[in-house]
Amino acid sequence: MFGRHLIVAGVTTVLLAGLAACSSGSGGADEGTGYVVAADNSGGAATGQKPPEPDTVSGRRDTVRHLPVETARATRPRLVRTCTTGTRRVSHSSSSGAGARRRTRTWYTSERCTSCRKVSSGTESYRRTVRPEKWCVRLDDVDGDKARDDIWYQVTRAVYDKARDTDKHARMEFTPTGDGC
Repeated sequence: MFGRHLIVAGVTTVLLAGLAACSSGSGGADEGTGYVVAADNSGGAATGQKPPEPDTVSGRRDTVRHLPVETARATRPRLVRTCTTGTRRVSHSSSSGAGARRRTRTWYTSERCTSCRKVSSGTESYRRTVRPEKWCVRLDDVDGDKARDDIWYQVTRAVYDKARDTDKHARMEFTPTGDGC
């Protein structure tokens, strides 16, 4: 009996020491600098580099393009809510007395109930979105590479307005929301 307690105590000590070693530290990042100090999950070693910034592009503004939302007329089933009323039987009971003299009385009443559901009744027309609204900017000399010209990027409305107000061939830097236009 004493040997079993001794083994359990030894295993508990080893587990606690392992947990204490694993939980010590700063959670994988150096406090205040933003540098990653722990190894990544892919098996690589700690790099000591800052996490990457969102992909920004820079280049000379060529032209801008606004593509409005494109919709098309379509039809779909028209759903109508129909309700039916009815009654249902509800049981009630009450008890009185105690022990062998306990009596239970049961009676039934009718309650009105309403049941609603949606059913198809013909068709209705609506406007379906074929293409969402897009704001695009075309750049030349993308990221300083003279061979990369006439590349379209989708941008936010604010970046589009800023690009529209700048001169043609002015240097711009922004974070695109998508490629192509």
